[in-house]
Amino acid sequence: MSSSHPLENKSVLVPREKELAKSFSKFVKRLGGEPVEIPLLAFQPVKMTTEIENVIHNLQSYDWVIFTSNVTVETFLSYPGVSLSQFNRIAAIGEKTARALTEKRLQVDFVPTEYVAEAFVVEFDSMIQKGMKVLIPKGNLARTYIGNKLTEKGAIVDEIIVYGTYFPPESKALLAKTIQQHELDIVCFTSPSTVDHFMEVIQKNDLADELNRLLFACIGPIAKKRAESYALPVSIVPAVYTVEEMLKEVANYIQQTSPDL
Repeated sequence: MSSSHPLENKSVLVPREKELAKSFSKFVKRLGGEPVEIPLLAFQPVKMTTEIENVIHNLQSYDWVIFTSNVTVETFLSYPGVSLSQFNRIAAIGEKTARALTEKRLQVDFVPTEYVAEAFVVEFDSMIQKGMKVLIPKGNLARTYIGNKLTEKGAIVDEIIVYGTYFPPESKALLAKTIQQHELDIVCFTSPSTVDHFMEVIQKNDLADELNRLLFACIGPIAKKRAESYALPVSIVPAVYTVEEMLKEVANYIQQTSPDL
């Protein structure tokens, strides 16, 4: 196997929906692998509600708006009435989230060094003042960890659901067929929900015996914890929690071990 193409002859699950899968698949191909695009997550924006309308109307009253994903950025900024001039300070978890904001010509004032909620809370601590107002737009399955911790510190936190997360029905049969026909070698989980949805297919189709031939990677410790709750053997978790770093670590792992999974 060429060192410049460490994923040669390896098929890699890309669990993101079509638009979000492009950069993921591109990097897999760059490493010589074959991307298998089967979205384990899809996103549906929440229609405008009175709650969302009130938040937008009072956006300037928030000292901080915390964005936890690029999906949150795209969804929240798509609502009518959101003005870039209304934002005071903005925090972003992850470089992709920060980049999505800067591409919208918004200044990002804080990005944690680790892209998980626990690290964010620790590093953001010096920014917290009692009584300050914080807005966290989020998905329906997002954790409440940041909001809870900031509230404990005396902040006034509003969390609003701006999109719903679901498992596309067409992906279920496709994933089962792909695994049954041994057309998948590497599974990359990008969130706890992708783990849950993957295992839903495994359990429903009695595919547990197929798991021992797959290599599992997780984008970060939260996804890893969920995978291990199903007794999945996670071999790779990158030090920096991005797709690119995860795939680099997958490539390194394969080069350092047997090329046969």
